Amino acid sequence: MIKYKLICKDCETTFDSWFSSSKEYEKLKKKKFLNCHFCNSLNVGKGLMSPSVNTSKNNLKDIDSSSEKYKEIKKTIYKYQEFIKKNFEYVGENFAYEARSLHYKDKKKAKGIYGTATKEDLNELKEEGIKAEILPWIKNTTN
Repeated sequence: MIKYKLICKDCETTFDSWFSSSKEYEKLKKKKFLNCHFCNSLNVGKGLMSPSVNTSKNNLKDIDSSSEKYKEIKKTIYKYQEFIKKNFEYVGENFAYEARSLHYKDKKKAKGIYGTATKEDLNELKEEGIKAEILPWIKNTTN
């Protein structure tokens, strides 16, 4: 069983519905068996399934509780970022290259490295046995 949050694209009503599988959802959608229980429109699609994402103005009451949690998480991420900036060397877009250099050439660095890489680069590094982690990075917009 799979639960989808559905949204009517005509009246913007959101509602949850259970399906036996994602294929079953697609089958019902294709046969036009999915309709909005509020306005009876067939213009219904899957919405975002994140608990903190609001898809309509009707969910504004949820913002207050999640915004405090969001601020707390953001503050924690900033602390991690500051730690990384102080203790690691920034290599920018050259992260995959530098990681390989450290791994294969047995380079010893006083500091670890951080930077940016594509998902493909990270997958290749993992396949080569090179450990790399993904961390969220938020630009500090406060002055």
